[in-house]
Amino acid sequence: MEFLSEYGLFLAKSLTVVVVVAVLAGILASLGQRGKRHDKGHIDVLSFNDTIADMSDALADVVVSDEARKALLKAEKKEKKAQQKADKKASKSGDAPVAKKRVFVLDFHGDIRASAVASFREEITTVLSLASSHDEIVVRLESGGGMVPSYGLAASQLDRITKKSIPLTVCIDKVAASGGYMMACVADQILAAPFAVIGSIGVVAQIPNVHRLLKKHDVDIELMTAGKYKRTLTMLGENTEEGREKFREELEDTHELFKTFVGEHRPGLDVEEIATGEVWYGAPAVKKGLVDDTKTSDEYLIAQLDSADIYTVAYVHKKTLPEKFGFALESSGDRFVMRWVRRLMGPVPLA
Repeated sequence: MEFLSEYGLFLAKSLTVVVVVAVLAGILASLGQRGKRHDKGHIDVLSFNDTIADMSDALADVVVSDEARKALLKAEKKEKKAQQKADKKASKSGDAPVAKKRVFVLDFHGDIRASAVASFREEITTVLSLASSHDEIVVRLESGGGMVPSYGLAASQLDRITKKSIPLTVCIDKVAASGGYMMACVADQILAAPFAVIGSIGVVAQIPNVHRLLKKHDVDIELMTAGKYKRTLTMLGENTEEGREKFREELEDTHELFKTFVGEHRPGLDVEEIATGEVWYGAPAVKKGLVDDTKTSDEYLIAQLDSADIYTVAYVHKKTLPEKFGFALESSGDRFVMRWVRRLMGPVPLA
């Protein structure tokens, strides 16, 4: 038992030394990189056509006989040769071969702060530098909504695409609610899976108030402001009916902005009917005019394999050593920051 005790103590000391060294290494690396320019990230581009072809070939290698496989490869080679011959003939006659349509696929997975917009704006900037009105941009969108300013910025990024007259399709496989739908409505075409959640066009804010509990224990809260409505509702102080009414007014103003935005981008939609905070699944959402058709993103993209060159585009953020070291604490840190933001700013409207 004494040996086990000493061995356990040795392991604890060793682990402590390793952790301290790792922390010091992270701090030194952070200090060394401070003031230096470094690559923050890069764009990854993959051919969707090649990815599907590779998957199909892998399956064919197992389930298709050697004779059938050879015949299939021979037919593909013959078709490719015929296409090259047709292109060469068209080039000699002065008729340039018709360029294939290009489809650029972007993904947006939204949290409450729409933090993905940082990478999303880089992806859109990159694609807009090359895409034309002959091409198409497809966004696979998934979000349950969140902070109004953040999702407003994300929607504005999509608006950059439509202003360039480049066809924009948003595919919703799971959910595009509230701020998510604020983004989706910008598109020329919205497609949703049959059981995807669509909506709601509404605004919500909530905050706990512990004033009575503090008062019960003789704890005073001093809240000083400059400006009549600098703080309408607080978590610690006493909320007044006047403050509540003012905050309701601000929520209604935000809701009106939301409705106006949706109405401008989906003019055929009866905004007053659907701006109740309700949500709908794919098929009912089509009847309401919230989306244009029920179809998964896979179905939509695979249907274009023969007629278009499809590329998935993603901005990959390059993490520094301190960021990699602190990755495990990121989620708890985000929650801590959001709590203090709400504590300082009051309730944040969520779309």
